[in-house]
Amino acid sequence: MTMSNSNSSIQSLNRALLILDLLKENPNGLRITEIAKALNVAKSSAHRLTTTLNNFGYVKQDSETKKYSLGLKLVELGDVVLQSLDIRTVASPFLHELANELGETVHLVIRENSEIVYIDKIESPQTIRMYSRIGKRAPLHCTGVGKAILAYLPESIRNKIINEKGLQKFTEYTITTKEDLLRNLEEIRKRGYSIDDQEHELGIRCVAAPIFNHKNEVIAGISVAAPTFRFQTEMIETYANRVTKNASQISLSLGYHLK
Repeated sequence: MTMSNSNSSIQSLNRALLILDLLKENPNGLRITEIAKALNVAKSSAHRLTTTLNNFGYVKQDSETKKYSLGLKLVELGDVVLQSLDIRTVASPFLHELANELGETVHLVIRENSEIVYIDKIESPQTIRMYSRIGKRAPLHCTGVGKAILAYLPESIRNKIINEKGLQKFTEYTITTKEDLLRNLEEIRKRGYSIDDQEHELGIRCVAAPIFNHKNEVIAGISVAAPTFRFQTEMIETYANRVTKNASQISLSLGYHLK
């Protein structure tokens, strides 16, 4: 393959990946003209790339609207990736136990760089509940699970994340100064769990606890979240006891050694 062909292949791959990202942000689908405009490429180039992605199942086209959206092949690949995360398998029975006991939505998350990623959830049977989805990303500084992880990271990594990512304000309750956040993280380490009291979403209260691996490193967190009208402040300690107990059991199953 010549250098020119190699560069062309890389460019096509980059554009194909951009199409997947574009369709991820537009779940209702996009037409070829919209894809071409977003990528700033010719309609013919966009058509060639989407046709290839369609042939492999990474995108699909609606026969009526002619819009393209993400295909089931990505679900298959995502499932393979998630299944490879042993923590999901280990944590699953404890998540179900917690959800059955409290009747609220339970999450399992991991940290990826300066964000958390939801990798599993048990949905609440309640009609009104917190919206979330597997694969969703959220900040560390204002979510229960994010703060539970952030509190136990090495100080150098913790400061790097705070300094580089900043402390974006989401609600009137979001902690937006480094001093206040560090004080809150110290409290979390003392009591063993974190609280998100409408810091990320108004009307949602959350309690979370960290999960550690066999090297005693924080690698994940679990939480229970519910609307504030149902999860009242006097219930926090009870919920926290349940969450920390299950988080500890998951950690022990992963080889964590109690100090």
